[in-house]
Amino acid sequence: MKNIKLIEVPSEIGAGTRGASLGIEAIKIAALDFMSNFFIHFPSEKIPSENKLLFEPIESPYAKRMKGIIAMYDKVSKAVSDSLRNNFFPVILSGDHSNAGATIAGIKMAKPKSKLGIIWMDAHADLHTPYTTPSGNVHGMPVAAVINEDNEECAVHQPDEETVKQWNYLKNIGKISPKVSPEDIVFISLRDYEKEEKHLIEKYGMKVITTNEVRRKGPENVVRSVIRYLSECTDIYISFDVDCLDSSISRGTGTPVSNGLKEREVEDLISKFMQNRKICCFEITEVNPTLDKENLMSEIAFNILQRSVNILMMN
Repeated sequence: MKNIKLIEVPSEIGAGTRGASLGIEAIKIAALDFMSNFFIHFPSEKIPSENKLLFEPIESPYAKRMKGIIAMYDKVSKAVSDSLRNNFFPVILSGDHSNAGATIAGIKMAKPKSKLGIIWMDAHADLHTPYTTPSGNVHGMPVAAVINEDNEECAVHQPDEETVKQWNYLKNIGKISPKVSPEDIVFISLRDYEKEEKHLIEKYGMKVITTNEVRRKGPENVVRSVIRYLSECTDIYISFDVDCLDSSISRGTGTPVSNGLKEREVEDLISKFMQNRKICCFEITEVNPTLDKENLMSEIAFNILQRSVNILMMN
């Protein structure tokens, strides 16, 4: 039976749309609405945010609020690493997806010899860098950071010296770089990415499973093939961005995209993944209740969270 620890990261400085820092409390409200006492069952740790930076001028247009992102990476990676070292299974609830890079750093700090596999359930590849970013928002960069990639061959900007220095710090956090091999990353329901990201996916032959493939093969077969694909990995981390869901149900997130997965498909995928003993960490991110009606996205996220944790407890 796994010892679960909840790590709350109400940070949204990596996002372009405001409100994701409220996602964790919205998920807790959903639990109350379902009359669930889920949140009193597990120890939890709340990481102080750097959201005050949202009120200050942006220093770099190609890596916005990077000073705060670095501070979050230091705090989150330590919390995740300490949890794993103390034999907890970390379940991370985070505001924006930039924090996932810190989670991955924390896993590697606790398990430096681990060959880590990543299941990235997201409409977006998050493979941009300060050299290629269309927005400057760091929630579009965590995958590039953990594979130690600048993608200078597709550069559209020349970031200033300080930005480059900060970006290099982010890539090398925990003094391990790269943290993940590109071939050990599986994208699920990826469907909205730029040509610079496509270049990296093709360059490394990164595995992409489309929404249609999930429908055609069914969640069970997809899970089996992903676990087989990552068979050489000793640990696997699942990062679930709620925009992996179809935009008809994922209004409560900053970047909804059509042709996504249905709630039941995501639930089935994650709960089947959770049965595998290599899964070492799970993250839910990008719930934004300010964009939602009747807290629907948070309710869906809570259902997925509760079912996933219940399966973890049984394994």
